[in-house]
Amino acid sequence: MSATDGSRIVNRLRRIEGQVRGVAQMIEDDRYCIDVLNQVQAVKAALGRAESEILKRHAACCVADAIASGDADEQKQKFGELVDLFEKAKR
Repeated sequence: MSATDGSRIVNRLRRIEGQVRGVAQMIEDDRYCIDVLNQVQAVKAALGRAESEILKRHAACCVADAIASGDADEQKQKFGELVDLFEKAKR
C-alpha cells in the first residue's frame, strides 16, 4: 500500500472517529433514538467502506505479491487469511 493510500484510509477513519464522537454526544444530549440510530447506521456504512478499501489494497498488494513470488506456502497463507476474514464476516 502506498503512503497516499494509507493517508486516505487514515483520513477516512478519522472522519468515522468524529462520527462516533457525534453519536456519543447525541446520547449525552438525550437526542431522539431514531436520530441516534440513523447516525449509528451511517457509522456502520462508513466502516464498511473503509473495510472494503483496506481489503482491496490487501488484494492488490499483499495477495498479488504472494502470487507473484511463486512461494506456495506464502500463497496458502494469504489465501487462508482471506478465508478466515470472510468466515468471521459471516458470523
